[in-house]
Amino acid sequence: MSKAIPVTSHAAGRRPAHPSITRQQVSDLVDQFYGRIRQNDRLGPIFEMQIEKDWDTHLEKMKLFWSSVLLRTGDYKGQPVPAHVKLTGVETGDFQIWLGMFSQTVDEVFDPDARPVVVEAAQRIATSLWLAMFGGAMTKPPVWATK
Repeated sequence: MSKAIPVTSHAAGRRPAHPSITRQQVSDLVDQFYGRIRQNDRLGPIFEMQIEKDWDTHLEKMKLFWSSVLLRTGDYKGQPVPAHVKLTGVETGDFQIWLGMFSQTVDEVFDPDARPVVVEAAQRIATSLWLAMFGGAMTKPPVWATK
């Protein structure tokens, strides 16, 4: 892994979630992760149904999102919860699949010291989305949220 120059947002002097995280790593994370998603028998069709042929737009949006989360850039201006609540065909176990694939990609893209920071951010996001989608109907919290 290469040494990274810390990224700081000009607007707020924010520091990345971990000093080794770079924009290139965020871009690689998104590209590699969604490549896996598209190949997955369970998650691929769910994403394809929602995104259809507009993958380039979705990937750019996800790069802004993960840059905001990991580099603290503030670049993402969307609302992920309402976008996910309207999805159909998603089951509670899909979150575990998503997190497993995400963690595998994180292992390949980030320095070992940054890995826990990135995975914990993904777990927080997954928990928030899971609660918005299933929290009212389910009483048992997701596995990753109980660790």
